[in-house]
Amino acid sequence: MNRTFKLVKMKHFKIYIVCLLAVLSLRVSAQCTFRNTAFSSGEYLTYNLYYNWKFIWVKAGTASWYTVSSNYKGTPAYRASLTTRGNGKLDNYFVLRDTLLAYNSKQMAPLYYRKGAREGKRYTVDEVFYSYPNGKCHLRQHRINSEGKHKWIERTYDDCCFDMMSIFLRARSFNPESWKKGEVVNFPIVDGNSRDPARIIYNGKEDVKADNGHKYRCLKLTYWEYDDGKWRDIASFYVTDDKNHIPVRLDMRLKFGSAKAFLTSMKGINSPVTAEVK
Repeated sequence: MNRTFKLVKMKHFKIYIVCLLAVLSLRVSAQCTFRNTAFSSGEYLTYNLYYNWKFIWVKAGTASWYTVSSNYKGTPAYRASLTTRGNGKLDNYFVLRDTLLAYNSKQMAPLYYRKGAREGKRYTVDEVFYSYPNGKCHLRQHRINSEGKHKWIERTYDDCCFDMMSIFLRARSFNPESWKKGEVVNFPIVDGNSRDPARIIYNGKEDVKADNGHKYRCLKLTYWEYDDGKWRDIASFYVTDDKNHIPVRLDMRLKFGSAKAFLTSMKGINSPVTAEVK
């Protein structure tokens, strides 16, 4: 009888362990965790920005990307910020003043996103607040439009959602060793107002000269969004073909033209930069 009781007890214990592991697996999945292998706290990258003005590429300003260890509402996190500033030469025609901020957990789950953008005469603010109740992804989305009107939306999804900053951070830790040209990574992209299908496509390798005078062997990735019933090519970015996957060049297809960004300096890099072409 004792033996039977022990067997029943052990059976229940095993069932409990299996259920616990299933719950933990669901939680990890819902929290959209991912292993960061590309960057460390203190990484600082700077860029020159160029805008295509009447078929001529003109230097339009600078950008800086800074990632540091921080804390978001009690959760250890990476705080990533991207700031763009125009140089004043094109301000009569095109004003570029963007500030993007994102918090991701140390396991790379998105926690918060904000974009404040002045492009031309328009200024808008987008915010996304992430939480993960009951194994799902809950979003509070907030937009302030160019007229100063606020719009709030709350939605819950079974799958993970990403903003521009969080997917860019995550993409740097993708392992492309087994990728072939044309490899596709699909995911939903969110901002302060919407959720749309998006994808990153691997387009092979290419040597790229940065504005710091060095040339790097890079992986070429293109970012696409599904809009109005068709896929739209938004941007191409070139990252070093090493463990850091440092963004060296970015080509952007904008609603009002096109722009490029080229790396000018890097500090606080996680691993040796082995992709430099000597």
